[in-house]
Amino acid sequence: MITVVGESLVDLIEEAAGGATAYPGGSPANVAVALARLGQPTTLLSQLGDDAYGRLVRAHLAGSGVRLDPASVSDLPHTSVARTRVGADGQARYDFAIDWPAFPAGTLTGVGAGSDCLHTGSLATVLDPGAGDVVALVHDRRATTTISFDPNCRPSLTGDRVRARHRVEDLVAVSDLVKVSREDLDWLHPGQPPDRVARRWLELGAGLVVVTLGAEGALAVTRQVAWRVTARPVTVVDTVGAGDAFTAGLLAALQEHRLLGADRRAALRAAGPETLATVLDNAARVAALTCARRGADPPTRAELAALPAPA
Repeated sequence: MITVVGESLVDLIEEAAGGATAYPGGSPANVAVALARLGQPTTLLSQLGDDAYGRLVRAHLAGSGVRLDPASVSDLPHTSVARTRVGADGQARYDFAIDWPAFPAGTLTGVGAGSDCLHTGSLATVLDPGAGDVVALVHDRRATTTISFDPNCRPSLTGDRVRARHRVEDLVAVSDLVKVSREDLDWLHPGQPPDRVARRWLELGAGLVVVTLGAEGALAVTRQVAWRVTARPVTVVDTVGAGDAFTAGLLAALQEHRLLGADRRAALRAAGPETLATVLDNAARVAALTCARRGADPPTRAELAALPAPA
């Protein structure tokens, strides 16, 4: 079992002809959906309103095989929304209307217990007051499970760069796996090469840092090894959910290599070039298939298996 904690929302993706189409989204929710479609038993703890958008998200999660923790349907007046504009280059740009309140007392008791991995990130780890509960959960579960973290920075909401950097790196220090985009690193550490920041994060305490580099592929760094893969060629429809799909592909491959779980922490940190090449390629294929479709629509395990091997 993999447990994901974080925001769910509805992406209102603007259409070229005018208007907008509603798609279920939210970075952690996208990761949970992609994991479930890849055949990984997955539970999501989120916060949803009991409204039309909330019902849309719940149906999407259930249809993909995600178990939604019952505490996820709260007394929020409405489900959070992101308005997404896709440029001519396929890159997505977001405006958010999101609430992330504190969880009711007792809600997080037992969340992630017995899971091989607890994944979190994005707005759920930086927006107060709920972020404090998520960070406390990570610290509480670290002794018994692998911790996976994707900062997925949203500068328009997180505000002050220095404060955001401190919050991100406090979680990096207790994470076994950190997946981060070059765009995130460019904002958190302007002018710093991605590999230098990745190695600094290893010194903080992370076991494996993976940096996605867009069309240039991805880089994985441990204390012993650095490995890079090229991106899979794809005709990009849009990039909505691509980074989340990459994260899910990475976690699914690590699970298949038996590298998730507190008892596998040392093995994950000692992963060699062959293993890193395999898990990165799996993540890149999942992301490529997602980029070829509209919205955050990651592939199933069968669709991934049908993708031709690289020439």
